[in-house]
Amino acid sequence: MALTAPPATVPLPRAPGAAEAPAHWYERVLGWPVAGGPPAQLVTGVRFDVLELPADAGAAVLRGPCGDATGPVALMGRRMRFLVAPGSADELEGLLDWLEWGGVALDLAALGAGGRITAPTPPGHLVEPGENPRGAAVWLRPPEQGCEALLPALPAAGQGSGPGRGADATGPGLVRLVAAAATECHRARLRRRTASAHSVAAAGPAGDQPRFS
Repeated sequence: MALTAPPATVPLPRAPGAAEAPAHWYERVLGWPVAGGPPAQLVTGVRFDVLELPADAGAAVLRGPCGDATGPVALMGRRMRFLVAPGSADELEGLLDWLEWGGVALDLAALGAGGRITAPTPPGHLVEPGENPRGAAVWLRPPEQGCEALLPALPAAGQGSGPGRGADATGPGLVRLVAAAATECHRARLRRRTASAHSVAAAGPAGDQPRFS
């Protein structure tokens, strides 16, 4: 009796870039330096810096006037990360002072030279079950080739220093982005404080429990 060969298994189609590791995608497609892993780490201060803030404040920035013109934006857990031009991290403290936010607790930070962030799963990369657990880094606005030229930055020489001026006319500019981020961080902090106060008030004073006879 002749044996029948088992039917060939046809592999399922995979999204572009799924066959290569995320680190290779960042290095080969975008030319970004990657270190460590897994998970892979994107090196800051070379092709971009990062403006990092609470996720609720970042979501408000994205809904605001300059939200449509920001560069790539990533989310990891409760922190949102806006990519900005290299060197921007060194300007944050001075910008906050100039915008009269100096000394205010904002939970707003910047990562520049020597920093790292966890690399989100690249756009189009096939995520296997369990590969992208809750709280993992993901892109809200993924990067594209050449996006560094449009990252929010301080005005070039001769362009002035007002809010909204940046490396490119299509971007919101670093000053405007930092101003929006500081405002929303402050508002988010006040909202959390108010919500906490309401929770304490609703619970009543400690030890004030109903008595049963």
